[in-house]
Amino acid sequence: MALVSGRKNATMPLATCSPRGVSSPFALRQLLRKFACILGAGLVFAVLSAGAAGNVVAEELDRAYSPPLRVPAKRHLFWGDLHLHTNLSADAYINGTQTLGQEDAYRFAMGQRVVVANGTAVALAAPLDFLAVTDHGENLGLYSRIQQADPLFEGRPIASQYQEVLRLFSQGLGLRESFMAVIQKYGPMPRMSDEAKSRIWDDVARVADFYNKPGTFSTLIGYEWTSMITGDNLHRVVLYKDGAEQVAQFLPSDATLNPDPESLWRDLAEYEDQTGGSVIAIAHNGNLSNGRMFSHERVNGKKLDAAYSRLRQRWEPLYEVTQIKGDGETHPALSPGDDFADFETWDSSNVAGTALKQDWMLRHEYARSALLDGLLFESSLGVNPFKFGMIGGTDSHTGLSTSEENNFFGKFKGSNPSPSRLGGRVAGEFQSNQKLAASGLTGVWAEQNTREAIFDALSRREVYATTGSRIKVRVFGGWDFEPEDIHRPDYARLGYQNGVPMGGHLTRDAHAVAPTFLIHAARDPEGAFLDRIQVVKGWVDGTGNRYERIYDVAMAGDREPNEDGKIAAVGNTVDVDSAEYRNSIGVSELATWWRDPDFIASQQAFYYVRVLEIPTPRWTTYDAAHFGVSTSNTTPDTVQDRAYSSPIWYRP
Repeated sequence: MALVSGRKNATMPLATCSPRGVSSPFALRQLLRKFACILGAGLVFAVLSAGAAGNVVAEELDRAYSPPLRVPAKRHLFWGDLHLHTNLSADAYINGTQTLGQEDAYRFAMGQRVVVANGTAVALAAPLDFLAVTDHGENLGLYSRIQQADPLFEGRPIASQYQEVLRLFSQGLGLRESFMAVIQKYGPMPRMSDEAKSRIWDDVARVADFYNKPGTFSTLIGYEWTSMITGDNLHRVVLYKDGAEQVAQFLPSDATLNPDPESLWRDLAEYEDQTGGSVIAIAHNGNLSNGRMFSHERVNGKKLDAAYSRLRQRWEPLYEVTQIKGDGETHPALSPGDDFADFETWDSSNVAGTALKQDWMLRHEYARSALLDGLLFESSLGVNPFKFGMIGGTDSHTGLSTSEENNFFGKFKGSNPSPSRLGGRVAGEFQSNQKLAASGLTGVWAEQNTREAIFDALSRREVYATTGSRIKVRVFGGWDFEPEDIHRPDYARLGYQNGVPMGGHLTRDAHAVAPTFLIHAARDPEGAFLDRIQVVKGWVDGTGNRYERIYDVAMAGDREPNEDGKIAAVGNTVDVDSAEYRNSIGVSELATWWRDPDFIASQQAFYYVRVLEIPTPRWTTYDAAHFGVSTSNTTPDTVQDRAYSSPIWYRP
């Protein structure tokens, strides 16, 4: 991560209509455009403005003598996507995302209309509260700037050689083959100069600042560090708390120079030391790492030790548990007693498709298994390398953050909605488009909708993941909660006062019998009813054995456990032919108090909450009904979207 001087004369983007009606200072035509936008998009303005007004109302209610039901205490729920790519990412550009850039991504997330490559105007029904555009740091902006005839590249070998790769790929040659053909003709591909990297990164940071509207819409500056070792996924998303003046002083770390995450951590430490800023990394997509993401060995071949564990816990407090390339909570082979373990499972190969999956790899790829191994390492090393919270992201490479089954725009341009996409493949050569998951989102409990407050919530792990819908989830753990506490209108105040929220730690009260939990979940207001709330517990005994158990703690209807302790399925209202469902089963809200009935004070443990919706049509089912096409006989017709809270850990 090289130190560079930030440019002070970066061109600011022209403004479009924003939630605050901010007009461009650059031209009168932009002022006229502003009024046209306001008149034409009043609903978007109203929806987004309501977020800021809601904060004020909530703060007033917090001071009321008798607060209304479910008013949040201290912190409020905000929704966002922490993993999105635009035409600045080389792979996105090569695969057709050439018109939608960073500004389009922010405007779309804010609820404004953008026009996609086929001329269709699109907009989110419900805007997001925050967004991180995380284009690949390696060759950031290269293709986009070359095609724009940027003077940084014009007439230089780097431009002609990368243009030839693009030409060969567009003619039907595979991406690897296109690169190999150019390398055989010219030699190794040229690298971007530090000057080019600096100017592009400076622009990226300043555009993010321009769209950052504290109290209404927050942007986090970030990038993806794209490490692949023999095709195995070790990618990280890097997020900053700071603005452009600090962030632009350091270039993104380059995984092609050193793919070891420890190298990335050294760069992040240097950034904080030199600027006084704050930065974290989020590991993602472990299901495509072929056993590397949560390996018991470092990249250098040495065993994990306490120093490594402290660094990993410091720099990587979160894990992306669900995204477009499958779900990473657990695997049916790892959790055979879990009826919901086989969800959007990708388990055939690594991310490059160059090596098949082997059974031993699974333990080192999924969140639940890693959390269990983290307890073992804490027992032996005194520190847990895998103490992470849960977040979700789309990893969309279209510039569009879409995560709902009926509003899914795919991974690349080739998996945008069309009658042919069900028969296509990701990037033309990877998995079938039908394998893609319409996932995911991050829910953040923060004091306010600002970049700084959201970053702080991420750092303390008071966040959770969903597979696309906006299910509200709140969890508190403590020793003295009573069953009636969850029914108090101010249960959250009690949770903060007498316990810890998701992402927190419990140490044993000598007089307590077992930890107790207050758990509340509410449906997405525009989505499906809820099936059940489950607590997932993992623990280790004194001889190093790992255990997990799933408790159904609240559910719709009057279902009772059968002789195997299982709860019957909630039912299914989906009509596959029409891709419709009814909220005639399930409930809109579940709330419960729960005490661990199997607690042993000497055993380390973690607890996280999984909330399940009733079955709804999968995005492929919506496509089949809309376009009159067929899905693969291996593609599920329905899904049960879900939320995963960050864990609460118990340490004796």
